[in-house]
Amino acid sequence: MVLSRGWSLFLLGVGVWTWVIWPRFAVAIWNDPRSWSSGTTAVGAATSFLWVHALLIAASLAIGTAVGVLGIRGWLAARRRPNG
Repeated sequence: MVLSRGWSLFLLGVGVWTWVIWPRFAVAIWNDPRSWSSGTTAVGAATSFLWVHALLIAASLAIGTAVGVLGIRGWLAARRRPNG
């Protein structure tokens, strides 16, 4: 499959957007009292609320990274094609 520069740039943008949004969400989940059995940040055992969101964040970052890499590879391949 050959990606156009436009689609490659879109995929790269999605990858960057993922890395801008999800780490901020991770901080919010970490600081949420529902994440800890004591109701105080980083005190007590982690709850299922934290674990489920941590898994969601990790999966989203992995998918975002893969999409971003596809965008970079598509962009570089489009630059090598004579008619781009």
